[in-house]
This record gives sequence, structure tokens and C-alpha cells, in this order.
Amino acid sequence: MSLGAPPGPPRTATPARPRPRETWLGWLDSPLTSYYLVLATTVALVVIGLVMVLSSSSVEAYRQTRSSYSVFARQAGFAALGVPLMALACRLPVRAWKALAWPLMIVAVGGLLLVFSPLGVVVNGNRNWVAIGSLTVQPAEAAKLGLVVWAAAVLARKQRLLNRTIHVLVPVVVPGAVILLGLVLAGRDLGTGLVLMALTTSLLYAAGAPIRVFVLSGGVAAAAVTLMVEGSTNRMSRIAAWLGGGQCDYLSTCWQSVHAKWALASGGWWGVGLGASREKWSWLPEAHNDFIFAIIGEELGLTGSLVVLGLFAALALGLLRVVVRSEDLFVKIATGGVFTWVIGQAVINVGAVLGLLPVVGVPLPLVSSGGSALVSTMVALGMVIGFARREPGAAKALAARSGRLRRTLAVLPARRGRGR
Repeated sequence: MSLGAPPGPPRTATPARPRPRETWLGWLDSPLTSYYLVLATTVALVVIGLVMVLSSSSVEAYRQTRSSYSVFARQAGFAALGVPLMALACRLPVRAWKALAWPLMIVAVGGLLLVFSPLGVVVNGNRNWVAIGSLTVQPAEAAKLGLVVWAAAVLARKQRLLNRTIHVLVPVVVPGAVILLGLVLAGRDLGTGLVLMALTTSLLYAAGAPIRVFVLSGGVAAAAVTLMVEGSTNRMSRIAAWLGGGQCDYLSTCWQSVHAKWALASGGWWGVGLGASREKWSWLPEAHNDFIFAIIGEELGLTGSLVVLGLFAALALGLLRVVVRSEDLFVKIATGGVFTWVIGQAVINVGAVLGLLPVVGVPLPLVSSGGSALVSTMVALGMVIGFARREPGAAKALAARSGRLRRTLAVLPARRGRGR
């Protein structure tokens, strides 16, 4: 009988590595997905916006102030202000937002009334700015946040009565939204007025309002928009130019639209290079504001444009996830309003640059120059990030990750101090 080699340790099966598809599906189903999507896309769009504001405004800023960094410095200052405010909004509990509903609405109405005081300033024919010393702000941007929080709180409180038309319309539509919309349209700001109309519609839809409410309010809104357009020669010419399919005066009405398309066309796949735009040399008006997407397409090409659009798509996915996964009606309504505010404005802005929609003067959220819009949008998204932190299972998952990080840091070798 021959002696064999001693038996070795029993073999253990090697766990199979998860396939990429399984990994991505698992991440999408994570309770923290909404949190990371909204946070990461917001930060990325703000950073891209600062870079592109610097690039697109440098020539015009130097012509006006002898400093290529004046517009960028102002935008960076507002971004620096928006970061702590966004962090504070993220930390506020839902009950605090409900308590702030009426104060925010009162501040929104008061700010819009200031536009018609001696502090009001007319810009491009619209009286929608307030100048306090060297600081110029746009109260309509804060009014969007006020409307979202206030309407969400009121509709959530009246949840059991929303099957009755009177409880849906009063006080959210009449007098709430009507007052804000009337003040904005009185200042001749049709773009912001359209956003407020869409915002009100989305808030009612998220609350589950009956279809007859949308039919009634839609008819009234269409009549108001028609009156605003017919009462302005400039708006009528823009609508006619858009409907005319290029049959318009290049030297007047179509100048901005044509140069925006030239900017996009000259960018090609990879762009002419960051800072190398030709259209920003006083050819394209509002290059750092309403038409900044055209400069992105020119300098960063189709690739850069698709990156920006992809970030907005990812942000939209994160906002929709919060709406679907939340169990609080206030959170659902408020997040739905923020979705329409941010994503709706992005669609209107990009559509106008591409010529798919008429030019109504709506900036690209988080990217275009404008301190009031940037801070208000960052606070609104900070609120939603706070909602995402409180999704079912999200708080526990965040605490577990924080615990793993602390344990990892605790086992790192400490640096030896020098002897004395």
C-alpha cells in the first residue's frame, strides 16, 4: 500500500464577479441613487456654467468694464453664496419647509412689488429687476421658489379635498399664482410668465388635480399669452420669424437666431476650443446668458453639447426618482415643481437656440449668467437633495457609508511625531 500526499485544505468556490449590467442595475435601484444624481449633476452644471460664463463673457466684459473677468467674478460670487444656502436647504427637515411656505410666498409677492418702486430697473424692455446700490437682483427667480414651496404645502394640507375644483383652484391658482403671474406679466417678462404657468400646472398635476381644472386654467393661460404676444411688436416679430421658417430679416429679427446656429455649426464634433469662440466677439447678443448653449456648441462641439444635455437628463432622472419613491405628498408636489422649473427652462432655452422654439428670453438653469437665477435654483435643488436623503433606506445607507469611512480612516497608520 503506497502512501499518497497528505490531503490539502478543502477547496472553496471563488465567488463570481458581478457582471457590469448587474452592477449598474444594482446602483440604479440603490436608495442613494437619487441623492447622488441630483447632487452630482447640480455641481457639474454649476462648474461648467462658471467656465462657460468666463469664456463667453470675456470680450463683452472687457469692452464695457476694461476687465475680462467682471461678469465671471460676479457669477462666481453668487455661486459661492449659493453653496452654503444649498447646504442649508439640504439640511432643513420637511416640517421646516412647510413652516416656511407662507413667509416665502409673502417675500415673493413683496419682491415683485419692488420692481414697480423707484428701485425697479428696466432691462431690454422688461421691468423685472431691482437695483440696490451696485447689486441687481431679479425677484421673479425667488418667486418661483416661493410658489413651489407654498403651493406644495397648501395642496398637501388639502389632500382629501382635491377632488373638488374649488379646493384645487383656491388659493393656489386664485389668488396665489394669478397674483405672481400678473405682477410678472405687468413687468412684460413673458418668458418668466410662461415658466410660472408651467410651474403651476405641474404642481396641480403632481397633487392629482382633476382634468377639468387643467382645461379651465389652460384656456385662461392661453388667452393671457395671446394678449401678451399681440401687445408687443417685438414678440410678434419673433413669433413670425420662428413660424416663417427662415423667411425673416437677417439684420434685425433673425440676427440672434442665425448667429446661434452658425456658432453650433462651426463647432463640429469637438469644437473650436475653449475660449476660441468667434461669435462672442459682439456677433451673438446675450452670448453669456440666454444663448450660452450656442457658445458651448461652438467651443466644445457636439460632444460638449451632448455632455451638458446628458447632465440635464441625469438631473431629470434623479428628480423623477424622488417624486416616485417619496411617500410624502408635499415632497412629491415640491419636487415635481422643481422638475418643471429646471428641466422645463432647459428645454425652452435649448429649443430656442436650436430654432425649435421661439426666443422668449429664458436662461439655461445653473449655466447661464445671472446671480438671482443661480442662487434660487441651487436652493431649490438643495431642498430636493434633502428630500432624497430622506428616501426610504437612504438615511440608513448614508450612515453605513459614513461608518465605513470612519473605520477605514481609523486603521490608517498614524504619522510618528518627532522626538524632542
